[in-house]
Amino acid sequence: MIIALFPHSQKKESKHLAIGIRDYLTARGATVLAEDPIAEDIGATPLSSVDPTKIDFLLSMGGDGTILGLVHKYSHLDAAIIGINLGHLGFMADIPVSDIYPSLQDLLSGEYTIDERLAIDGTLPSEEQTFAVNELVIHRGKNPSLIELSLHVGETYLNTFVADGIIISTPNGSTAYSLAAGGPILTPNLSAVVITPISPHTISNRPIVLSLEEEIQIQYLSDFEPVEVRADGITQHELHTGDVLQVSQSEKIFRLVNLTRHDYFSTLRTKLGWAGKLR
Repeated sequence: MIIALFPHSQKKESKHLAIGIRDYLTARGATVLAEDPIAEDIGATPLSSVDPTKIDFLLSMGGDGTILGLVHKYSHLDAAIIGINLGHLGFMADIPVSDIYPSLQDLLSGEYTIDERLAIDGTLPSEEQTFAVNELVIHRGKNPSLIELSLHVGETYLNTFVADGIIISTPNGSTAYSLAAGGPILTPNLSAVVITPISPHTISNRPIVLSLEEEIQIQYLSDFEPVEVRADGITQHELHTGDVLQVSQSEKIFRLVNLTRHDYFSTLRTKLGWAGKLR
């Protein structure tokens, strides 16, 4: 088994944990890689010395933002991602530090499944494409006023939103920015997106769940300065007045390791502090 380890450069405990994880995995026959600048520090094999298509898992040490960065940087790999949570909520990075070694043993023993979670593509007027695992966000940016965004599903007009912007969230991202803006939670296996307006002028403008069977088009109508389009908070583009962002299901797939000891609903209950109990 080949595992690429990605410690968080700004977390003090990350390097120490990475060395312990390297020792644990190599003692059990796994090959441990790390990016070249870090490999020497933690005694791992440099990533550049191995055919990247041979990597089985990417082990992220940080939070969900760290995982998103890995997905964008290594989107060409088929390796599944497993996350150790050194951040805050950690819906994707769901392994707590206290459970690292039992979780690694589950991984080595095959006690896991791999969730294949959808991503979305955003096609800009220039034909440039950007993809998102969590969300595409259109935001007013430097404009001091609310902006108008019209939305079509296929050829059918849905609505014009007057708001600070719109979040187009995947099921994976429905527990992130969209949830904070009042959107619902979607289970990861759904082929759908949530359209969540950001601070809409009309309170009757509510989030809506849309199938990805048809392409979604969002047009920037306001005669203002360009607005921002962000993918997972990582890549940024612009829309000018009259421009259309086309949103569709991506051919890229986000593969996340789901250990048998950490199911999705138990993660929801824990991270959101739900207090209900089975009687």
